[in-house]
Amino acid sequence: MKQTFGLIRRPWGVFYLKNKMTGEQKSLKTSDKFEAQRILQAHNESENQPHFNLSLARVYLNGADPKLATRTWQEVMENIVAKKTTDETRRRWEVAIKDKNLDCIRNLPVAETRPEHFDRALADGKVSTNVYLRRIHNHALGMEWLLRSIIPRLQWPKVQFKDKRAITFEEHQAIVAREQNAGRKAFYQLAWHLGASQSDIAFLEAENIDWEDRVISYARKKTGSIALMRFDDEIAAILRTLPASGPLFPYLRKVRAGDRATEFKQRCAGLGITGVSLHSYRYAWAERAKKAGYPERFAQEALGHNSKAVHRAYARKAQVELPALGDYERQRAMFLEGKIAAPVARVVNE
Repeated sequence: MKQTFGLIRRPWGVFYLKNKMTGEQKSLKTSDKFEAQRILQAHNESENQPHFNLSLARVYLNGADPKLATRTWQEVMENIVAKKTTDETRRRWEVAIKDKNLDCIRNLPVAETRPEHFDRALADGKVSTNVYLRRIHNHALGMEWLLRSIIPRLQWPKVQFKDKRAITFEEHQAIVAREQNAGRKAFYQLAWHLGASQSDIAFLEAENIDWEDRVISYARKKTGSIALMRFDDEIAAILRTLPASGPLFPYLRKVRAGDRATEFKQRCAGLGITGVSLHSYRYAWAERAKKAGYPERFAQEALGHNSKAVHRAYARKAQVELPALGDYERQRAMFLEGKIAAPVARVVNE
């Protein structure tokens, strides 16, 4: 069997251990040839034994799954992408598996993976690498392509997310006031009023609008769940400036999400606004809803979030008629002034 390590003796008499595969050298801190050879033998035996065990294991594993011993992490990643049914989710995964941090394991056989291989991929603390590598690892476990976890669940490096915040009304107003392009201005205005993700807004069509009941409904690109929201006069005025049929934003729907985000970042930079992204509009809507006392289950349905509250509403065959957030805010203000009763939403039993 080919030996992994060899000996090198330096001119000053000290022996070094050399890895023949990587070229790495390590001082044995001894000039005694007999002692150096014993250390060399121990290293080679410790290295060869796992290889012998793995070779023996392959004989048994091939009987159950011929690819179990040769399947690489790249194949695992491609299998995940192939199983995704929504275009947006598939696109996210196609981008994620191109992560350069994964190059060190891409062609590594799954069955030969050790914790240090994953440690190398996770070394720079990149959040997306940590999140997606966990999912890739769990997929391999679920498919029984791994016999045991590479890294135990509690031993994974903690994900350190960057601070995220909502965009303020003043920041939003500044961006809209400076925007010269009518389409983008309407895009940012709808982001504020609807709290939808940038892709969901970019792909809105006139057919998503029910003018009679003043409702906007659409299937979320990320999850496929239905978002349903009533709109007020302010939103109606914005919608009337957009096409009456087909896509509301014909150009923006053709632009990559990353490019839309970059354009927004450039506009923020020009105004000295930092710490926000297009997704900050979603946080802003949720915060406004909470501050206004908007019922949580209404907010979840408006944002297209799956929840037990919405499930229970459907289970008892009740149709919730949601007020527009803008109307709800104005009603709440009038309620605090003692002009009206508490703001309400109607629940119509079928």
